[in-house]
Amino acid sequence: MKRHRHISFLLSLLAGLLAGFATARADSSPGHPEETVSAEPLRRPSAWTLTYPLGFHTPADVDTLPYNYQKRSIPQMASDAWATTGNLGAEGLNLIYADRPERGPFLFSRALHHWTPDFTRQKFYNVFIPTTLLQYNYGGNRRNHQDRLQGEFAGNVNRRIGIGAMVDYLYSKGCYEAQATKDFSFGFSGYYNGDRYEMQAFYQQYSFLNKENGGITDDLYITDPAQLQGGVTSIQPKSIPVRLTRAQSRLNGSQLFMTHAWKVGFWQEQQVNDTLTREIYVPVMKFIYSFDYRHFKHRFTNTDATQGAEFWDARYLCNSYTDDNATLDGVTNTLGVSMIEGFRKWAKFALAAYASVETRRFRQPTSFETYTLLSQPDADQSLTTNLTPLPADATVDPRHNETIMRIGGRLEKTRGAILRYNADVCFTLAGREAGDIDLRGELITNIPFRTDTLSLTARGRFNNRTPSWFLQQYASNHFVWVNDFGKERRYRAEGELRLDRTRTVIRAGVENVEHPVYFAADSRPLQHSGNVQVISVSLDQKLKAGILNWDNRITWQQTTDSKVIPLPALAVYSNLYLGFTAFKVLHLQIGLDCDYYTRYTGLGYQPATMTFHSQQETPVGNYAFCNVYATAKLYRTRFYVLLSHANQGLFGNNYFSLPHYPMNPRMFQLGLCIDFAD
Repeated sequence: MKRHRHISFLLSLLAGLLAGFATARADSSPGHPEETVSAEPLRRPSAWTLTYPLGFHTPADVDTLPYNYQKRSIPQMASDAWATTGNLGAEGLNLIYADRPERGPFLFSRALHHWTPDFTRQKFYNVFIPTTLLQYNYGGNRRNHQDRLQGEFAGNVNRRIGIGAMVDYLYSKGCYEAQATKDFSFGFSGYYNGDRYEMQAFYQQYSFLNKENGGITDDLYITDPAQLQGGVTSIQPKSIPVRLTRAQSRLNGSQLFMTHAWKVGFWQEQQVNDTLTREIYVPVMKFIYSFDYRHFKHRFTNTDATQGAEFWDARYLCNSYTDDNATLDGVTNTLGVSMIEGFRKWAKFALAAYASVETRRFRQPTSFETYTLLSQPDADQSLTTNLTPLPADATVDPRHNETIMRIGGRLEKTRGAILRYNADVCFTLAGREAGDIDLRGELITNIPFRTDTLSLTARGRFNNRTPSWFLQQYASNHFVWVNDFGKERRYRAEGELRLDRTRTVIRAGVENVEHPVYFAADSRPLQHSGNVQVISVSLDQKLKAGILNWDNRITWQQTTDSKVIPLPALAVYSNLYLGFTAFKVLHLQIGLDCDYYTRYTGLGYQPATMTFHSQQETPVGNYAFCNVYATAKLYRTRFYVLLSHANQGLFGNNYFSLPHYPMNPRMFQLGLCIDFAD
């Protein structure tokens, strides 16, 4: 009942947003109120994301629900090679190294990065007609069902002002015991693009609750259940025993970002047609102020002392239970100035410089301070007897504050059909991270090639970065470490070739990492003393013959140290489908898709810190995960039916993406999306 109340509340909220924004649109025109010239061409919807920290625009695709709508409900489809604990909305890590996000300042959020709102994925829309996308996906049965309700709104008050909102509620019981996820996130955004003043802002918040089962007790329950059950060859997934039944992780986060710019320029006349002209404002420079506030909180609890003693070797603070907390609050203020591209013919690029000050506040309430009451005379002494001795150097600061000062700049050219580029540089001048450097650049060129256009992209990056505070000092019931890690140094070069006519994309890259910090087999961070190099090449090729389509994406990658950065050598995604239109209005896609990656000694997962660690005992991979599906689009309604993991039991049963964490078994799913435009 509680779940249905949540869904009813969200539906009511979305309906209210839709009604309110429809009313607002009726009271205002989508055009500029002072503009009466009608000779302009019809404007098309557009979208953009922001660069950090100055808020420059980066063009983005408008969300129009492209093909493969069904992929959003399958955990394995987050990547062509995805290491996950199994459930939708659960922890996971991209095994395609070139697509892996960087480790941020908050250690515990990386495992859920794919599901959480993020600065790089925040879009702003200029749509002219208010639009609301409402999606609902469902799968499974009463014992293992998964529900996901998503809503997104975008609308314009006029051509200068736009607003947006999003909500995402995911609840999945999981196919195995003690594996449920309940993820909720929402956000609001708005912008004003005036002649002299512009503003963009958004607020995001999320609260994720994930049960942690520690994996199944014996992999034979999946690979050979008859061996454990006296000849019985099948077992219900919910009946498979797991290592933890009363443990859970909670991750909360929020971000408020605002950027303001005051533009200085001049007015000039612009020819509209043969008889009409109008005055437009041409900005030359803009002065920028950006504000960024971020909050993160992680909490891990386990109330079964017996299971805890079997799962973890160390108990530093309490024998009976675990209740670990860690938080990070950060505020960044940035001042910048930019010369704007294109105000004169000779101004072929934009050039910006900025200075920023960031303050961070780290808290570890679960460190020794939280458990002080356990040492009081009237406390239950059994809670603190036979504890693991603390490391000799365990002087962990439960409260750590730091201030970081940076300067940086950006050079970009966004106009032109032949050549575009951008480059960013950032230096840290003061604070714990003094001496950090981050350089990155991108160059895009289009070259006519016979009857096609060859698009070439080159990217490069160098950074010299101090590991985050929680990698240096951390205290909890099962893990305590004090490190003095040096800086990590990374060099990356990547090239991409694209031929639109043949629908071919080739990407190749190499990255060299000096002194990388990784999690060793004991789930504690360790700094490698040497270098690790990763080379990768990928081919994305789409083939078509009439209504028959065959899309393939193949990635080869090689690591020079599989203990520090373990990776599968080959990952493949293949999608064979029929795409056609029936009755002139019903667009159909019916097919079979699979992902596969080669066997490798996979990463392990540590639920107490939500981290992935190196291990050399249990290989995973060499298993194809296949789905049979049909998607359809009728006017503004899109829906799908799906049988995920349709090949279960056909080519073996070794379906693990992490050691002791099996993938979801076969499941029937369906989804619906309605576009409430206008």
